[in-house]
Amino acid sequence: MNLKLSRRDLLRQGATFIALGIAAPGWLARLASADIQTRSKGRRLPDDRILVVVQLSGGNDGLNTIIPYTEPRYRQLRPTLAIPENQVVPLDEHIGLHPSFAKVKPLVEAGQFAVIQGVGYPNPNRSHFRSMEIWQTANPDKVVGTGWLGRYLDTLPDSARNPLIGITLGRENPVAMTGQQVSVPCVASLEDFKSLAGEEAEALHAVYALQDSKTASVRAATLKALDAAEIIRQRVGQYRSPVEYPRTPFAQALQQIAQLIAAGIGTRVFYCSTGGFDTHAQQARTHAVLLQNVAEGLSAFWTDLQAMGKADKVLVLAFSEFGRRVAENGSAGTDHGAAAPMFAMGKSIYAGLLGEHPSLSDLQDGDLRYHIDFRSVYAAVLEDWLDADSQQVLGGRFDKVSLIRRG
Repeated sequence: MNLKLSRRDLLRQGATFIALGIAAPGWLARLASADIQTRSKGRRLPDDRILVVVQLSGGNDGLNTIIPYTEPRYRQLRPTLAIPENQVVPLDEHIGLHPSFAKVKPLVEAGQFAVIQGVGYPNPNRSHFRSMEIWQTANPDKVVGTGWLGRYLDTLPDSARNPLIGITLGRENPVAMTGQQVSVPCVASLEDFKSLAGEEAEALHAVYALQDSKTASVRAATLKALDAAEIIRQRVGQYRSPVEYPRTPFAQALQQIAQLIAAGIGTRVFYCSTGGFDTHAQQARTHAVLLQNVAEGLSAFWTDLQAMGKADKVLVLAFSEFGRRVAENGSAGTDHGAAAPMFAMGKSIYAGLLGEHPSLSDLQDGDLRYHIDFRSVYAAVLEDWLDADSQQVLGGRFDKVSLIRRG
């Protein structure tokens, strides 16, 4: 036991434990016990499907990601930014991928990657903050304090037993993961969990085990956090992958999610993000690098999941808060727009191009018109992948997009 920890260290660590929001002692043991009881009663175990949500922050230029390369107006409206037809990676005779997004083409051909075209919502908001809030809360009409994923996690019986039922990889927990009851940990990296284990943790365990009624709740939460962190440290340490991930922050975040999936800690929703898509000026090279990072990260993640035999249980859903305006601006960039594509990756999806590409001749105030409400995509994921009541989570009924293959 390391007894050299200062009081400042203890307070700092204690604050970290509270921020992590971990509040269930021996949670894995209790989960295992509950599973045994469920089996003994002849009932099925809770479904173990996992959702990984990827946020492309800044407003991805969907028109230069999924390209109508045979459409003359595409080149008329983007005289410097249009991708030359001979560089587009075709998905069919009209629509193709930005060459830097080509890494997903083999996934499309394998039936494991879908492009959901023309996604948006009525009266689109061009503010980054408000539009992201709309996508995360699934409510364009008013500001609410909970997100669609947090509300989903609230419905799970396991959320009361498993403090890691949802995890955000990042420095700020999005409102998407905020529920009424559930508290989702947000960590910049797995090192945050590891820092809660080991010799320092033993010392903290001894200190916080001291009886003091005035600090009982703090001590209890901290001891529970230490229990959870130790188990995570042990299980994550067993992860070995044959896949070499790119050395980008996005790919590294996905690799850490892969580690947690391999650890089998019962997490149902992971959330991570990558930014920089607000390309108002000199967009061409910046956007190419961003798309390459996303495509290579997703490809490595999927290869890893398949190697560990977990791909059947994982669905990845990627979105951005809006697309860009159709016409390029005077700074060789694009400004905030509206409808854009979403992306899904999984082994139980209808792959390829879903829906029609928005018309370039029928714009709405210079923006692409949406023809799929993003809540229809959420409804499909909730009902057909997570087996949840979408109306309860979304606060209304939305026609599901045909995205998930059942059975």
